[in-house]
Amino acid sequence: MKKIWTILAFIGVFNGLQAQQPAQPSLVYTDGFDLNLIGQAFPLSKSYHRIDTARYRAFPSVIKRLLTHSAGLVISFKTNSPRIAAKWCVTDSKPGNNMTLIMNKGLDLYIKRNGVWEFAGVARPEGTCNEYVMVQHMNEGEKECLLYLPLYDKVANLSIGIDSGYHITAGENPFAKKTVALYGSSITQGASASRPGMAYPARLSRDMGINFINLGLSGNGKMEKLVADMVATIQADAFVMDCFANPSPEEITQRTAYMVKAIRAAHPVAPIILVQTGPRESGNFDSVINRVVRLKNENIRVEFEKLKKEGVKNLYLIKGDELLGRDHEGTTDGVHPNDLGFDRMLQVIKPEMAKILQ
Repeated sequence: MKKIWTILAFIGVFNGLQAQQPAQPSLVYTDGFDLNLIGQAFPLSKSYHRIDTARYRAFPSVIKRLLTHSAGLVISFKTNSPRIAAKWCVTDSKPGNNMTLIMNKGLDLYIKRNGVWEFAGVARPEGTCNEYVMVQHMNEGEKECLLYLPLYDKVANLSIGIDSGYHITAGENPFAKKTVALYGSSITQGASASRPGMAYPARLSRDMGINFINLGLSGNGKMEKLVADMVATIQADAFVMDCFANPSPEEITQRTAYMVKAIRAAHPVAPIILVQTGPRESGNFDSVINRVVRLKNENIRVEFEKLKKEGVKNLYLIKGDELLGRDHEGTTDGVHPNDLGFDRMLQVIKPEMAKILQ
């Protein structure tokens, strides 16, 4: 009986402590469009698509669908709230088998501390419409924040929640030094980063203070003339073609010169950077895959040399041999980089970009 009374007394004290805990303030939500949306190639009115596909009706349907994905889009805001949440709606599409649900449909929050952007939390999706507290119990003071949108889904609506009694305002564009259009493949779009902020264009932007516009088209970065013409109209300080994982060796020979010349005609002095495709870890033992990748990179080199001989200036080539390291541990599925693989890509690409873009 004494033990029972002891247990009951403990429960009473515990419940009393719980009752003394102050209730959290209610969350107040602000529409993402009322803050600062960064990363679109062209300004769009209240849309989380990367491109207004209605302007490009002749594009293949798969490319139009991929351009509705919010890869690379980020919302900049400031708040003094100790808690930050999000509500957002995506589609009911299934994530790829090489993707995390957070990368595919979730959100990724960064906060600046001592001048450096640091990971603060994620919003985990549970269905098509979601609400999630990304971080709480933060110290007082205003914080500069970046919220990365899903890499492989389209966002219908999004709002950011803070505690009532605090404020939230649009943030500045921290990537205003330059704008670089980065056209590419699924790797450019972000497969297979663990979360949106870990895709390599996003990491380049944070590290360099440059707006790298993510134009990755999963499996479809094949330099079609219509797409090349669209990319050439983007007002950018430089252009990166990291698309060579997708076209065949023959398509590389047939299409590279057209895209480079289309960009050069519209932008006479802007640097154009070709990035060879990285090694396929699935070709570590598969000799056919290995041979195709080597042929692709050889054809890129040949086209690069031809264009240089024709007098195309400010044209650069970044080799792909070392993009994933040498230990065959840099991918999720033998093709798409994991976070380690993306880190290794940055070790190769970022110093080259810094020299070219300075």
